[in-house]
Amino acid sequence: MRIIKSAEIRDMVAALCVEAAYNLPVGEIKLLKSAIKKEKGLAANLINLILKNAEIASKGEYPLCQDTGSAVVFAEIGEEVFIDGNINEAVNAGVRKGYKEGYLRKSIVSCPLFKRINTKDNTPAVLHLSIVKGCKVKLKVLLKGGGAENASRLKMFTPADGKREIIDFIKQSVKEAGGKACPPYILGIGIGGDFEQCAFLAKKALTRNRAHSNKNYALLEREILKAVNSLGIGAQGLGGKTTALAAYAEIAPCHMASLPVAVNICCHSHRIKEGVI
Repeated sequence: MRIIKSAEIRDMVAALCVEAAYNLPVGEIKLLKSAIKKEKGLAANLINLILKNAEIASKGEYPLCQDTGSAVVFAEIGEEVFIDGNINEAVNAGVRKGYKEGYLRKSIVSCPLFKRINTKDNTPAVLHLSIVKGCKVKLKVLLKGGGAENASRLKMFTPADGKREIIDFIKQSVKEAGGKACPPYILGIGIGGDFEQCAFLAKKALTRNRAHSNKNYALLEREILKAVNSLGIGAQGLGGKTTALAAYAEIAPCHMASLPVAVNICCHSHRIKEGVI
């Protein structure tokens, strides 16, 4: 049994929050550079500006976006690990520390409806825990902006519906988002599970950076991306061939009477970082 002090988790979460806020993932930079080759005029100029923004942010003086988001933490805990302390408190302490040290905007309010008072430290974080094999702790921190989160959708299909209906739903969701959620987008898609798990799968899909391992779902991802890019919304909603950079799907078994589908839209500031203890 390996003992990991909760302070180690706190410090890594803090570091990942800052790193995510200032450094665009290498994989997304490659996708943006690839997208420029397909564009011309204003669309190409806008993607170049996104890349320039990422370059400036990487120097550590200004975050990628003024909306430094809510902190979503995916923690995979090895079954051979004993955490000395409370992991929930450690994660929130890490978010609190990271947002303070990184001079990041605090966006969380304590009550969603009646008294929307800022908690002033961006906590509580959204924490997803899972137990896996091994003796390590893997942490993924996703900083999710409010505008992109507001554009996300979930629909309870029936088994009589199929691939075409799912693609049309996702395409329509992106069409309704238009330029409001700062395209070009990364799309996280959840298929299966139940109502709550489906939404979780869509959010989890945003932490991936490669095609699905199942060839049928990998093909579906490509078809979704093609359909969305046919909208012509383009970078910042001002037109172009690149409305989305990527579409990633996560799946789960579901009830025989159900077919839930969720799409979680992420803006071009796709702020995801991970670390292992």
